[in-house]
Amino acid sequence: MDHPKRARLPHDVPQWVPEGSFFFITIKCQPSAHNHLCRTGIGEALFAAAAYYHTHLLWHCRLMLLMPDHLHGIIAFPSEPGMKATVSNWKRYLARSHGINWQRDFFDHRLRDHHEEGAKTDYILKNPVRKPLCERAEEWPWVYHPTDRLPPQLGG
Repeated sequence: MDHPKRARLPHDVPQWVPEGSFFFITIKCQPSAHNHLCRTGIGEALFAAAAYYHTHLLWHCRLMLLMPDHLHGIIAFPSEPGMKATVSNWKRYLARSHGINWQRDFFDHRLRDHHEEGAKTDYILKNPVRKPLCERAEEWPWVYHPTDRLPPQLGG
């Protein structure tokens, strides 16, 4: 069965959106329903790349959570090179260096205020419980908070 081709999403941030605004993003792997990301070696490499982007000011990440076939993040992007280029470069690096097979695009939604950010943070952290991959959100090991001390394998 052929699925309809979907148009590429522009991911252009309108000029009226203040720089530093946070976005809820979802990046999926293909094929879905396989464990691409929550594996020793891959998960740590993904968080190391996220930490590199964060510490080198290529983005400002508040939260990233890995699920087996996708990830969610709350991230702000500088206007140059912008969200699309930043995420594309990050995905390309991980695909080449770690063989992650990403879907072509990603989903983004601008978080308009702290209430919306709180709701998305709650949604992200409870995602493994809803699936059900763990009983309590605190049990899920595949979470990166840049303000947290990095795990030893990431230099913390």
